[in-house]
Amino acid sequence: MFEKIIECDKQILLEINSCNSTFSDHFFWIFTQLQTWIPAFIVIAIIIIRTKRKDTLWILFGLVLTVVLADQIASSLIKPLVERLRPSREPSLEHLLHLVNGYTGGRFGFVSSHAANSFGIALFLSLLFRKAWFSITIFAWACLNSYSRMYLGVHYPSDIICGAIIGLGCGYLSYFLLKNYATKSVVQNKFTEKDSWLIIGTLLLSVIAIIIFNQSLFSIFS
Repeated sequence: MFEKIIECDKQILLEINSCNSTFSDHFFWIFTQLQTWIPAFIVIAIIIIRTKRKDTLWILFGLVLTVVLADQIASSLIKPLVERLRPSREPSLEHLLHLVNGYTGGRFGFVSSHAANSFGIALFLSLLFRKAWFSITIFAWACLNSYSRMYLGVHYPSDIICGAIIGLGCGYLSYFLLKNYATKSVVQNKFTEKDSWLIIGTLLLSVIAIIIFNQSLFSIFS
């Protein structure tokens, strides 16, 4: 049974990884880079500081706690404990995977810290902002960020799914702690639709920039 799951994992990954093109190589290589999203992170920080001035440190603490927990559980606890090779480092897949820029990532891949961090941030911010379109957009961003790791051949689908579950747990835990142990005003929704659309716009502009300046950005991040 377990062997069938592993084989299914490999087959799904190969299907995703095989749907490649020069444009997609550039797009997902840039999409997966942390620095691509710095403008969106700055806009989010500015909106939080402006709207939740007295509670900014609490909220930033919640965000940092989410990322630290998700990243450390994924990278420092589970990866060295399970020791599952990334597909990009799996000998049986050596000549079957399409790798971009020869990128293979670290040795072990279960679970995906990218997925854990992305989904943790997405849930925490969704619970904080409580705006439908913002939640849809931030979770779409988390899904694409996670998909990019499979496209690049550095994570199996199960790495992504389990990483996402861990991230969601960390995001909810951080929000739960703020809700129950910080000042009550922390979780009072003072964010407007304009705030959420400003963040959505910044995320979409980042994606548009990737599409328009695909090759030049690829060179910068390579």
